[in-house]
Amino acid sequence: MVKMTRSKTFQAYLPSCHRTYSCIHCRAHLANHDELISKSFQGSQGRAYLFNSVVNVGCGPAEERVLLTGLHAVADIYCENCKTTLGWKYEHAFESSQKYKEGKYIIELAHMIKDNGWN
Repeated sequence: MVKMTRSKTFQAYLPSCHRTYSCIHCRAHLANHDELISKSFQGSQGRAYLFNSVVNVGCGPAEERVLLTGLHAVADIYCENCKTTLGWKYEHAFESSQKYKEGKYIIELAHMIKDNGWN
């Protein structure tokens, strides 16, 4: 009897010629380095990066939270492959100085690893 094993299939693969960030738990691609906006963010578990766009990520319901920079409507994001909570998506910023975050994603460093072309 031959035992068949399922290979991991992700919703999206980023080009191998680009530096990418992947889920530390299952190695699903999460973001291209070119989509990185800032490394100066704080997540609930330490440092976090702000990205313009991400892949292989699901989004929960939005809720209002008071963060270090004020009141925001955010939705937790999770890895579509292993279901680990990675950070959050900014749905709405209530203060005008924070509007640039709307539609952007926070991924905590504790949940991602650098892949492809980092030397």
